[in-house]
Amino acid sequence: MDPKLLELLVCPVTKGPLDLDREKHELVSRSARLAYPIRDGIPIMLENEARTLSDEELEALPPRTPLAG
Repeated sequence: MDPKLLELLVCPVTKGPLDLDREKHELVSRSARLAYPIRDGIPIMLENEARTLSDEELEALPPRTPLAG
């Protein structure tokens, strides 16, 4: 996924930042506890398409790192 696009995208529910999970092909919103799927390189930014993250999944996420600018 294009890093510039990732910088522009925000969670449609909370308007907060998203983290890319390359292994699961998802964009993760920690604040909304949702993971939005990426299909064929296209992020599906619809709340009803997202899956809810469990407490264990949230705790297992690596710490956020600031974007290099």
